[in-house]
Amino acid sequence: MTEFAPVLESLIAELKKLPGIGSRSAQRMAFHLLKVDQAEAEALAAAIREVKLRVTHCSVCFQITDQDLCRICSDPGRDRGMICVVEQPNNVPTIERTGGFHGLFHVLMGNISPLQGIGPEEIKVQELLDRLRKDPPREVILAMNPTADGEATAIYLHREIRPLGIKVSRLAMGLPVGGDLEFTDQVTIQKAIEGRREL
Repeated sequence: MTEFAPVLESLIAELKKLPGIGSRSAQRMAFHLLKVDQAEAEALAAAIREVKLRVTHCSVCFQITDQDLCRICSDPGRDRGMICVVEQPNNVPTIERTGGFHGLFHVLMGNISPLQGIGPEEIKVQELLDRLRKDPPREVILAMNPTADGEATAIYLHREIRPLGIKVSRLAMGLPVGGDLEFTDQVTIQKAIEGRREL
C-alpha cells in the first residue's frame, strides 16, 4: 500500500531520479510543488519542456547551447589560440567564473575509463583531434579531474596531441589556498611537490 495518492507517489519517484535527491528530499520537493500556485508549477513544467526541446550541444566544442554554435565559440573576442579541454559541460562555467581564461573550450563528454569499458571512441576525442588538425591553436590546456580516469585521459590526449606540434599543458595540482598541510591527503602533497616552482 502506498503512503500517498498514486499521482503524488509518481511525482516523488520521478524526483528521486534526480542526482543527489533521496526519498525525503523528493517528498519535500513534491509537497513544495503542491503548495505553489498553478502558474508557478506550469512555469516549471514549461521550462523543463523547453530545455528538452531546444537545448543541444555546440557543433564545435560540445558545450550546452540552444544554437548551432555556443556563445563562446561564436564570440569573436575569444582567444582562438587556446583551447581548454574539459570532461563535462558543467566544467565550462567553473572555469569561466574565474575570469582568467579567455580562450575556447572542448568538452569530451566523459573521460577514458578502461574499467568501465570507455575508450577514446566513446567520447569526443576524435572530434578534438580533427579540430586541432583543421585549425591548430598554440596551446591546449588539459583540465581533467584529478582522478585515475582523468589522469588516463590526460596522458592519452597528451600522447595524441604532441605530434601535432601544439603545446600541451595541464592544470596545476597541489595545495589549496588556505589549506593546512596536516589535513591534506598524501596524493595532493605529492602533486604539490612535483609541481613546485622556484621563487
